Amino acid sequence: MSELTAREFVADFFGSFTREVVAGGDAAEVVDRYYTPDVEQIADGVTLDRRRLIDHLRPIRKNLVACSYDVHEAMRTGDRLAARFTIHAEMRRGRTISTEVYLFGELAPDGRIRRTTQATRDVSV
Repeated sequence: MSELTAREFVADFFGSFTREVVAGGDAAEVVDRYYTPDVEQIADGVTLDRRRLIDHLRPIRKNLVACSYDVHEAMRTGDRLAARFTIHAEMRRGRTISTEVYLFGELAPDGRIRRTTQATRDVSV
């Protein structure tokens, strides 16, 4: 099987992660499948470690109905990843939120995310 392109990797990673989050089950197990134990995710200046990332999933599970990702650009060199994508999130009360994400990250050898720095902006219409 051929290796995924960087765009396919980003779309598959976040799409699969979101589907598992919404499906329920143990949030810690889901996070551990996609992120390393020492994960550090910085989004718009807010740092999430593993515990805070797990806690962040509760409101997502409660409010998210459906989600899709448009990956506009992505590059991967070794364990480094850079991507620009838009998340379209349909919320329980009928609102759709679109967020553009600029992500720079570091991957573990097994493909899980170790660190990311992200800048986001609301592009909802």
